[in-house]
Amino acid sequence: MRYYLIAGEASGDMHGANLIREIKARDQSAEIRYWGGDNMKAQTGHAPVKHIKDLAFMGFVEVLLNIRTILRNLKLCKNDIEEFNPDIVVLIDYPGFNLKIAEFAHNKGFKVAYYISPQLWAWKAGRVKKIKAWVDEMICILPFEVDWYKQHGLEVSYVGHPLLDVVASFNHEADSGHPPVAIIPGSRKQEIKKMLPVMLKMSDAFPEERFVIAGAPAIDKSFYTPFISHYNNVELVFGQTHQVMHQAKAAMVTSGTATLETALFDTPEVVCYYGSAISFWLAKRLVKVKFISLVNLILDRELVKELIQQEFNHTNLATELHRLLEGDKRNNILQGYKELRNKLGDAGASGRAAAVIVGLVNA
Repeated sequence: MRYYLIAGEASGDMHGANLIREIKARDQSAEIRYWGGDNMKAQTGHAPVKHIKDLAFMGFVEVLLNIRTILRNLKLCKNDIEEFNPDIVVLIDYPGFNLKIAEFAHNKGFKVAYYISPQLWAWKAGRVKKIKAWVDEMICILPFEVDWYKQHGLEVSYVGHPLLDVVASFNHEADSGHPPVAIIPGSRKQEIKKMLPVMLKMSDAFPEERFVIAGAPAIDKSFYTPFISHYNNVELVFGQTHQVMHQAKAAMVTSGTATLETALFDTPEVVCYYGSAISFWLAKRLVKVKFISLVNLILDRELVKELIQQEFNHTNLATELHRLLEGDKRNNILQGYKELRNKLGDAGASGRAAAVIVGLVNA
């Protein structure tokens, strides 16, 4: 069977790679065409139609500034789907782009599976009507999404969170060196420019600590060099994000999937976010959730501190990092992580998602 997968960000590339592996285990004749990154390339053995480094645009303003590129990508994707003529189109997160492809693919008669639901529960709940109309199978990874969709008249498949698979397969041997403080500034250039300078100031505030930046896979080392060149106790690594999360004694993490990854590696963290003033102004009026981090959203309470916009500054970050490195705050977070794992359930999400998708193809 022929599968067309679309991931537009680093997290989607990781989950897409695991999904491809599980699809191939269940359908040995599977032909895969995809939009994604290096992880998906490793599973398929061939390059993507478009690489995630050319796809990730963050925030309302950034999307508007890159609208021509996005429209060209949409046209390319639609033409490529028709040419490939897949048995199913599998959309992985990336909702601004993928919901438009869902409409197109449905109208052209292709089966559509959506893996990793758009965060409709946070904003634009009205889009659930579009999901009902265009998506044959919604595959969710967060436990509260099942009830949310049910309240809106839609039955979905819940498979658990694929990050549990990633953590379960990781070699958890302890590092013999001095545990660092992790800096995880995001996967897009726009967010790294905003987050990294403030995070790096912590190396001056905590000169006795070693800091390690987990570089984004789709961004070249030269992009980071101007930021870190005058810091002596900061190291930049690539392809070792999970090692960094696992080895670190504490972490500063830009809001996104990495907040949950860090928690599943049992590393106390502070969640950071700073967007453009216009994007944040719009988000405050549109987004309907109490928290921005997946950790707090899943637990439905503040376990990890969120420093957002003006609160994300040198003073507040230093205060919170100090709390993470010693004392009751650290212990409370580690206890909360146990509760988080219980809510998420067992590993095996990628395999369960693949079984749903292959089953839909063969239905």
